[in-house]
Amino acid sequence: MQKTSRLKRELQMLSNEPPPGITCWQTEERMDDLRAQIVGGTETPYEGGLFSLEIKVPDRYPFEPPKIRFLTPIYHPNIDNSGRICHDALKLPPKGAWRPSLNISTVLSSIQLLMAEPNPDDPLMADISSEFKYNKQLFMETARKWTKEHAVQKNTEVQEGNKENTPDQKISSRKRHPLGAQQEGEESAKKTCS
Repeated sequence: MQKTSRLKRELQMLSNEPPPGITCWQTEERMDDLRAQIVGGTETPYEGGLFSLEIKVPDRYPFEPPKIRFLTPIYHPNIDNSGRICHDALKLPPKGAWRPSLNISTVLSSIQLLMAEPNPDDPLMADISSEFKYNKQLFMETARKWTKEHAVQKNTEVQEGNKENTPDQKISSRKRHPLGAQQEGEESAKKTCS
């Protein structure tokens, strides 16, 4: 009961006063299955991109954090190939910082901030984190390229009412390098964020 009334209030708030660059809505009639879009920030490699996210609200919400993942591929040290996000606000204490006083709007805003300011010291993708720390120019170029390939070209479809990425966007499109040069170390390059 608390989950339903709380979600109604939050969806109303997100509809009436959305955070800048963020939209969120429920899919069909399921209030616990939400979609969101975040506009890539200016002066970031994600500028001009529109990134779709999936939000699954657990039964124990707000006492458990929502499960959020990117549907749009993004090149980022804190977001893995499946779209999972390493962020304190998405985990329960003692490792995380989720509190029932937080809401979906604030979590989406913090994810937007994470996009603008990656945390390379708590990565999900160790190789991207290393690149961010030691070869920032290459990181920026690759992140811009991914944004252009995966997030920018989708804008026209979103404006026409298709609020999700198209089905032709397969997981295989998430490979970091087109020639697969880095593929062999992909599993070892991942680190569980703490």
